[in-house]
Amino acid sequence: MTILTLQSSYTPSPIPVLKHANFDRIPSWVSLKSSTSSVKIEHKQGQVENLHLVSLSKHGKLNEAFEFFQEMDKAGVSISPYSYQCLFEACRESRSLSHGRLLHHRMRTAFENPSVLLQNCVLQMYCGCGSLEDADKLFDEMPELNTVSRVTMISAYAEQGLLEKAVGLFSGMLESGDSPTSSVYTTLLKSLVNPSALDIGRQVHGHVIRAGLCSNPSIEAGILNMYVKCGWLVGAKLVFDQMAVKKSVAWTGLMIGYTQAGRSRDALKLFADFVSEGGNWDNFVFSVVLKSCASLEEINLGKQIHACVAKLGLESEVSVGTPLVDFYIKCSSFESACRAFEKICEPNDVTWSAIISGYCQMSQFEEAIKTFKSLRSKNAAVLNSFTYTSIFQACSVLADCNIGGQVHADAIKRSLIGSQYGESALITMYSKCGCLDDAHEVFESMDNPDIVAWTAFISGHAYYGNASEALKLFEKMVSCGMKPNSVTFIAVLTACSHAGLVAQGKDYLDTMLRKYNVAPTIDHYDCMIDIYSRAGLLDEALKFMKNMPFEPDSMSWKCFLSGCWTHKNLELGEIAGEELRQLDPEDTAGYVLPFNLYTRAGKWEEAAEMMKLMNKRMLKKELSCSWIREKGRIHRFIVGDKHHPQTQEIYEKLKEFDDFMEGDVFQCSMTERREQLLDHSERLAIAFGLISVNGNARAPIKVFKNLRACPDCHEFAKHVSLVTGHEIVIRDSRRFHHFKEGKCSCNDYW
Repeated sequence: MTILTLQSSYTPSPIPVLKHANFDRIPSWVSLKSSTSSVKIEHKQGQVENLHLVSLSKHGKLNEAFEFFQEMDKAGVSISPYSYQCLFEACRESRSLSHGRLLHHRMRTAFENPSVLLQNCVLQMYCGCGSLEDADKLFDEMPELNTVSRVTMISAYAEQGLLEKAVGLFSGMLESGDSPTSSVYTTLLKSLVNPSALDIGRQVHGHVIRAGLCSNPSIEAGILNMYVKCGWLVGAKLVFDQMAVKKSVAWTGLMIGYTQAGRSRDALKLFADFVSEGGNWDNFVFSVVLKSCASLEEINLGKQIHACVAKLGLESEVSVGTPLVDFYIKCSSFESACRAFEKICEPNDVTWSAIISGYCQMSQFEEAIKTFKSLRSKNAAVLNSFTYTSIFQACSVLADCNIGGQVHADAIKRSLIGSQYGESALITMYSKCGCLDDAHEVFESMDNPDIVAWTAFISGHAYYGNASEALKLFEKMVSCGMKPNSVTFIAVLTACSHAGLVAQGKDYLDTMLRKYNVAPTIDHYDCMIDIYSRAGLLDEALKFMKNMPFEPDSMSWKCFLSGCWTHKNLELGEIAGEELRQLDPEDTAGYVLPFNLYTRAGKWEEAAEMMKLMNKRMLKKELSCSWIREKGRIHRFIVGDKHHPQTQEIYEKLKEFDDFMEGDVFQCSMTERREQLLDHSERLAIAFGLISVNGNARAPIKVFKNLRACPDCHEFAKHVSLVTGHEIVIRDSRRFHHFKEGKCSCNDYW
């Protein structure tokens, strides 16, 4: 280290005023190590050294400052109270608790009775470093307390959620005769953030009134926000109405309260008043009002707000552009969302998350994944936990466990798995990809699974066809003290439906309200109709529909119609089809299923009439699509597909099963119909799977389909599993089917 020698001829200059000092001019290499020609420095000559110590502290050079501090100590140069103050501030800003404790110990030896100002600096340092234990101890030891001391501790308690201690300290101030300043009130009001604190908030409000501080703008805003956070909007509105001057923060604060309480109409009315009174619009106002428009799907009003944003030239601002994107997405206007997105100069993580969520909402799942991959390679900083949750959902729909697993690993690496919805989305993704072991691993890794996670795991087993395991999980969940919700019972009833557990399903429906305090909705009754219909109890299903406390909706008749098709009941199927077409004329099931029933019964004129009705209403049956993953690539097939590079091999493989098409197991009177069945997408996918495994009988063939598997193809898969010895897994739009040795895991309940 370079040595600075102080000669005896040195005459100290007056200390410059610190606030005007240029600390950069004093080099950081200054040392107090003296040479043999040096003279002993007198304490009053330590002004330059203290000035340099302050400089290092204020420039955040904490390690250098402490090194110089120790040199001063060794040289016998006293450290001024102001130097200590600056050092404590530097420790607080860098959250260096170890340095702060060391400095506090040194201060105790240097000053027998430190001033309350210096003690407060130590107190603020401990609070800033998050050591409330040290702060508590010091606070109790301080012989003299002032308002700064108490405000510091009240703020620290409030920030840590220790409301009882914060309020206790506030009460102590009042009992000691101290008059709390406005900062004490604002600090305490900020800590009152939930309904349980409302009574305390009212008492604090009362003290504010008695202290004559109601006209203080910051306290007024604090009281209003406190009432909003505590859920007492009546009180918030009273405070708002009594304000002499209503600033934008007050307007937006109350609007937020209305929006969070689901009173978006009131929020928009308040916004209209804000505009009529000539309020100053800012970015936050736009954000709040657009959220209200989104919740009500008020597309026209939202567009007017957008026009104001454009007029003010704020479209490129991320704080305004992001709420615009979110608004259009929630109003299902994705093209407008994309245009708003393109206007934003620097989209942040929330913006990108919103646009990826929009892709998923519009069923553009592959585009969502493509956007995610691009972001990950170019600007990973804008990824957040919500983005990963959306991608998990996209992989779930696409049944792409390969990409889903990679994204899961990446989310773990970045610590971006949402603790609530992210983990539940992972469970759903693995379940729908047929990877229940991975879903189980995610579930078991959760410290305290919430109802969303439990429901996702129960749904996974129900979807997989493991009804007994799903119901065991439900009972285990209840025994753990977790209260089921409406969605949980949908999963439970679905499990019963897929296993033909009619009596158990009815028992769960009947005990929902009585035992679990969950009121059944039409969705739960539709599940029960599905249970009866799948089991072939069509008369019981019809009777149940007539007696249930809800009018049957389109889904009620759709479930019943599906049962009529499965169990070949044309008479009841005609009734169900007519009811479904009246309630939802756009649903193709109301035409396709009756058409299938008529053709099976040989009623060609009636079948043709169904097709005429569909054509008249310009309806088209959703195209059947099946896909299979092989060596990291996805191979897709549609009905009659002949575009695959291995088309010839695929059809030759299917011809090997001609005996099944002609045999007793599969009854079909029409040659043309048999040829059509040969072209079904799931059969093409199965044939490709058989070619790809190259005789490896241990490798299961996994096929995914966007629609429900047809009964004929279901029988075909059973036959193929018996003849070839291969296990075949088909995931259709309703559930998983495991075909092994000529049997299906669904036991024909599907």
